[in-house]
Amino acid sequence: MGKVPKKKRSVADKVRKAKTSFEIKNNPFEVKINRKKFDVLGRKSKHDVGLPGVSRSKANNKRKETLLKEYKQKGRSSKFIDKRFGEYDTQMAPEDKILKRFALERQVSKDLYNLNEDEELTHYGQSLAEMEKFNDAVDSDDESEEKGLLSAELTASHFGGGGLLRKKTGGQQDGEETHRAKSRQELIDELIQKSKQEKRERQVRKEESQELTEKLDQEWKSIQALLVKKTPKCDRAEEEKPKLEQYDMMVRELVFDMKAQPSEKLKTPEELAREEREKLQKLESDRLRRMMGEEVEESSQSQSHISADDLHDGFILDKDDEKTLSYQVGDKRRQAVLSSPFSRFLLLLLAPESYSDLKDLLQGHTPDNQRLIVARTQKSNHASLAVGNKLKLQKMFGFLLEYIGELATRSPPELVAVDKLIPELYSMCQMFPEAACKAMQSIFEDAGHTMEEVLEVKGHVPFPALDMLVYLKVTGLLFPTSDFRHPVTTPALLYISQALTKCPVRSLQDVTSGLVLCCLGVEYVTFSKRFLPELINFLAGTLHLAVKDKTSLGYTVVPPFRPTGKCSDLLVLSDSESCASWTKKSLPLSATRHLELRSERDRDHHRLTCVSTCLDLVKRCCLLYKDLPSFTCIFRPIRTLLSEHLSAQTLPELLQELRGEILESIGGAAVTRCRLVLEKKKPIPLKLLTPKIVEVLDYGKKRGCNREEREKERLKHKYKKEFKGALREIRKDTRFLAREKLTEVMDRDSERKRKVRELFGSLATQEGEWKALKRMKSK
Repeated sequence: MGKVPKKKRSVADKVRKAKTSFEIKNNPFEVKINRKKFDVLGRKSKHDVGLPGVSRSKANNKRKETLLKEYKQKGRSSKFIDKRFGEYDTQMAPEDKILKRFALERQVSKDLYNLNEDEELTHYGQSLAEMEKFNDAVDSDDESEEKGLLSAELTASHFGGGGLLRKKTGGQQDGEETHRAKSRQELIDELIQKSKQEKRERQVRKEESQELTEKLDQEWKSIQALLVKKTPKCDRAEEEKPKLEQYDMMVRELVFDMKAQPSEKLKTPEELAREEREKLQKLESDRLRRMMGEEVEESSQSQSHISADDLHDGFILDKDDEKTLSYQVGDKRRQAVLSSPFSRFLLLLLAPESYSDLKDLLQGHTPDNQRLIVARTQKSNHASLAVGNKLKLQKMFGFLLEYIGELATRSPPELVAVDKLIPELYSMCQMFPEAACKAMQSIFEDAGHTMEEVLEVKGHVPFPALDMLVYLKVTGLLFPTSDFRHPVTTPALLYISQALTKCPVRSLQDVTSGLVLCCLGVEYVTFSKRFLPELINFLAGTLHLAVKDKTSLGYTVVPPFRPTGKCSDLLVLSDSESCASWTKKSLPLSATRHLELRSERDRDHHRLTCVSTCLDLVKRCCLLYKDLPSFTCIFRPIRTLLSEHLSAQTLPELLQELRGEILESIGGAAVTRCRLVLEKKKPIPLKLLTPKIVEVLDYGKKRGCNREEREKERLKHKYKKEFKGALREIRKDTRFLAREKLTEVMDRDSERKRKVRELFGSLATQEGEWKALKRMKSK
């Protein structure tokens, strides 16, 4: 038999049998073999075999031990760091460590005023630190006559190392051998005795010198009178008193000039309110005393006659209200009866708690008196006088709004009283803007919902009543209308636009209400010049109602108006002769509530008034929107109406002049139109890449034939390699932190979902128990 040939082993077999520095314990299929395309002689391969799974797990474990701990400890300061000098230095002896730490501590806690810590002090060549320390305080040396001189023993003991610490010479050593050495306490006692003796001697010397000084002073006074020559008093005064200069004289004259007196300081609004309240309290107390028949102190300054009912409060009684004050005395009690309708109101008024209270307070009074009552209620309940006054006045603002709406709904409407109460509304709105904003918002919100509900049920909705028109007018007075977006005026403007679009025009009263809404809309957009298409459409439709011949219009009629029909001729005159007797006047606001037209001529006059108001509004709109690029397109239907249809009809001269002015303003507007074209752009050329030419040597290597260039290329290659590795590690670290953060978020979300489920479960259980209890009760 022949020899069996050996099977050719593959590279995988070689790798499996090769001894590696690590052992595969878990899964041998995780081994990755890097195959080579060709072998190069002399090249050592380090990465023929790899374990990506093991490497990945090692890297993750390392990141958990380092990066994850840093992430979790981020922002924490409770970390102990051992900064003791030489703690982990095994080559340093413990004594050296202690000395180094002591020196370092002295450097850190260095005291600028402690001289012993900075340098070693000496006295006569001897260190003060080596001397003995005596705690006994030494008396001050200021009393000694010999300044700076101490006894030899004291100096030697304290500064020269005396006593036991003093250096001994040869003779002293021999003498001390024969005598017994003194102890430390004996030396201290001797020093104390010597210091006391010296102190007594200094005191005696000081007393002797004091006695000699006093004796010398007495002797000097006895001979001083003989040395000094006396001079007369007049001559002495002239010599001592110098002549005044002109400047000094002027300064002394200025002392007698009149000086400006300080004025009173300005008072705060709280102080003014408090004074006003005190004034009203005093007037009210006087009025009550007069009403009860008691005597009131009269002012001596007033010389004119003052009536008993005159309270200096600004009220003027009418002729019908001037009644006498009758007294009825009986049972030691006097009663005052005032039959005047205003006499039952107090000067200090309490804020109304409900709408009925405000209505009872204001009902039956003239508009001026109603305004004065509201003003005094505000002053009596100012926010700075008590804690709850602010809330009371805020409620009063809502009650006052409701009262104004009721005044507008009365028959006939009391618009004069509304006009008088608007300033008080404005002052309260300035005090409490947020409360005023909420009150007006609730009104418009209710009105808008009501309009939508009626429109869904009936398919049409009537024009707003007079109270809503008054609210719209008040809104324009209290709040700014020029803001781009405002919490009150924006809903009001939307309500106006909705009414001009949804409300059909079926009578002259509807035309009047629509024109009033147009006037309000023009007031709202006067400052901002905001374009309101519903306004232009309603004005064009109103002019269409005045056109008699509607066969060929030349323009489009937009709802709520109709080209032809029953209500399309509301403003057409029944008699052309009524133009001669018509006079221009403003449109009455009460006509929106109830229109009384007894004859056909009155109806024609009202139609002409509506047309005049409409033309005035068109003229104002032309002035507002003349700068718009689409001005001619917007006003083209109105131009057609005025130039072709209304010109053929008989109108008064005033309306003809107004029509000509409108046509002139529309025709004189500059037409600026430009076609829409694509924006001209320079074409972007394609990006051209210039090739980089690198010279290659003949033997296949890159540039760099000498050693320095090769080393430079090697370092560049190594730098790029390390840089890529660092970027790769940074990306891995970032992904690791992202996974950890996502895990934390998921844990928090799962915990929150678990708690929510528990809450819903408990609520469901409670709901079931409640329903079961309800069923049991129903049975």
